[in-house]
Amino acid sequence: MNMSSEMAEDLQIIKILEKRIDAAAAIQFKDRVRELTAEQDTPVVLDLSEVDFVDSSGLGAIVAAMKFLGSERPLHLAGLTPIVAKVFALTRMERVFKIFQSPVDAVKSYEAKRA
Repeated sequence: MNMSSEMAEDLQIIKILEKRIDAAAAIQFKDRVRELTAEQDTPVVLDLSEVDFVDSSGLGAIVAAMKFLGSERPLHLAGLTPIVAKVFALTRMERVFKIFQSPVDAVKSYEAKRA
């Protein structure tokens, strides 16, 4: 699965460079997130601004990534497209994840907490 990773302050931003996180991509998604986060110990923000579709398997993969990181490394979401945001709202997953408009907003929020 195509993803990029960068550090911003003390956050790791992982941008998903795919249109779909579905049953066909769920295992690759989990493996790639584990690979990208293995060497870090910071909170993670998933930038989903390129993702147009998430099904139940994709949702499960995102939850699995959160569990893999554990409570010491929160997983936040950013840049949800309207359709993806609706999936999170319908499944009430917006209660599980902190969701930001953009990765920049996540960084600003993190900086404000540290100040």
